[in-house]
Amino acid sequence: MTEPSYLDTPQRRRIAYHRTPGEGPGVVFLGGFMSDMEGTKALHLEDWARNAGRAFLRFDYSGHGQSSGAFTDGCIGDWAEDAEAVLDALTEGPQVLVGSSMGGWIALLTARANPERVAGLVTVAAAPDFTEDAMWAGFDAEQRADLERDGVVHLPSDYGEPYPITKRLIEDGRAHLVLRAALHLPFPARFLQGTADADVDRAVALALLDHATGPDMRLTLVEGADHRFSEPDCLELITDSVEEVRARAARRRG
Repeated sequence: MTEPSYLDTPQRRRIAYHRTPGEGPGVVFLGGFMSDMEGTKALHLEDWARNAGRAFLRFDYSGHGQSSGAFTDGCIGDWAEDAEAVLDALTEGPQVLVGSSMGGWIALLTARANPERVAGLVTVAAAPDFTEDAMWAGFDAEQRADLERDGVVHLPSDYGEPYPITKRLIEDGRAHLVLRAALHLPFPARFLQGTADADVDRAVALALLDHATGPDMRLTLVEGADHRFSEPDCLELITDSVEEVRARAARRRG
């Protein structure tokens, strides 16, 4: 594993990243909740970009991977700020955003705030508004009381240690919901979702497609694919979708 470079953000967070030079529009990978930039999808996209001569960027949000800070100090708004800082400092021109799980929510926030910086969008098992619709809505009375008293509850995870869910994460999430207000995506957008995803139900993907507006949106359901979406056919679908989005974005600009 090669050593990352680092970006110091205006919020005084130190963000680890790897950047591959190449032709634009560049591709930026936005990872998931408690994930990092060393995952299968990020590395697959990096290999694709290097072989295709495309510009590519992967990074760790603060409190994730090799970036500064503790995970429990962060929230959706902080991680969206990290993404904005990375886009501003490390990329040129509109980018194709590839958002995995929580990264899909971050990508949608980025697109809503700065649509001029987005050439296109590919989401993989996007989880918009999950702190409210999946976590808070799923808490029982005891968990809600624990969160209020202790400021944190721990949820079991299929990927390792339990997830520490802080009161700040829940409250901040409510300030960044994207499925409650207008969400216009004025560029090619592809939403990818597995039917066997145990973490993000296909209903979320359908709700996103129904709620968002835009001239070029498509949802692809992959029978049997799980939340990792990392089987060879799934990885190929991600890169095919990125290529399609880049090509359609270029035609729109031309």
